Amino acid sequence: MNDAFEYAKQKWDKSQKNTVFKVGDLILVSNFNFNNTTGPKKLKDSFSGPFLIKALHWTNEVQVDLSGESENKHPTFRVGLVKHYTSSDKELFPLRNETPLELPPLDQIEEKKVLKVLKQRSFRGKDEREYLVRHKNSQHKH
Repeated sequence: MNDAFEYAKQKWDKSQKNTVFKVGDLILVSNFNFNNTTGPKKLKDSFSGPFLIKALHWTNEVQVDLSGESENKHPTFRVGLVKHYTSSDKELFPLRNETPLELPPLDQIEEKKVLKVLKQRSFRGKDEREYLVRHKNSQHKH
């Protein structure tokens, strides 16, 4: 019986990663169990983050400081679902640009006024409606 136990333990240990996390590390969290994402799953990122580790629960779970759209999720994840975050190296990737997009101020965004409603339809049998409209000063002639 002990031989079988030792064999199973060796097989298990061979497949496990020995990753060490500390409080304050930045990590990425796997999106494997997040079912409420919209759109096709194959086009989504497999990891989201980076997030900051707030606490460790033994060696197999980390508690993360979630922010943004992930705030409503449970903040504790198994070690197998997280990985260390490494930022981009400017020497290896000099052309990679990590600056976030900046939106123009709201007063500079031009509001379009509807001139005419061309078509309307109910969306998937619900009360929601979609409208095809012509805007004032538009280029297209229908």
